[in-house]
Order: sequence, then structure tokens, then C-alpha cells
Amino acid sequence: MNHLSKNARVLNVFLSVVFILFAYVQLNDPDPVLWFTIYFLVAIGLIVSIFVRLPLWALYLASAGLILFAAYHFTYFFQWLNSENRGDLFGEMQGDKYFIEGTREFLGLLIALSAVVYLVRQNRQNPAF
Repeated sequence: MNHLSKNARVLNVFLSVVFILFAYVQLNDPDPVLWFTIYFLVAIGLIVSIFVRLPLWALYLASAGLILFAAYHFTYFFQWLNSENRGDLFGEMQGDKYFIEGTREFLGLLIALSAVVYLVRQNRQNPAF
């Protein structure tokens, strides 16, 4: 017996595919191992949670790690918010605007954190397996 509804299982599969694509795109990054690992672990968590309940402590630990790592990147995000042309976030990397990459990483961490929070909520809404 599965603890998730069909809609939740479909959403988990969809989100896992999205995070696998995120991980794949990171292979072009200057530090691909770190970012590939982050996104791929989120994808694995989404798939595994279809079959078993993930321990809340593990999800809380993942959330804490993502929050701390995002906090490290927050200053880049703040610099981007105060920049003259915020559209640079979606363009080519520029050597004089190092905060662009940090902002992208910050936003990526928030997206990963959102998926982990989704898993926490999913776990709490379906406590009985």
C-alpha cells in the first residue's frame, strides 16, 4: 500500500525529472560535482519518497544544510538586488559582476530547499504508511 495519492506520486516524478535536468545542466558549471550532487540528491529524495517515508530528521538536516549554504550566498543576492541591471542574471557571465553566479546559486538553493520543504509537508500530511 502506498502512502501517497496518485497525484502526489505524479508530482514527485515530475519534480524529480526537473531536478535531474537541473543536475545535468550543472555539468557545465565551474564546480559541477557540488551542484550536480545537490540537485541529484533532491531528485532521489523525490523518487524514494514515493515508495517509503523519508525520515523527518534527514529532511530537516537537508533543509538546515540548504539554508546555511543559501545564507552564505545571500550577500551576492543582495548585491544583485542593488545592481543597476537585474536582467544580467539571465545573460552571459561577466567577470566584473561576480555576484551574478552567486545569485544564481542562491536562487537554485532556494528551489532545492522548496522541494525539501515540500517533502517535509508531504511526510507530515501522510504520517501513516
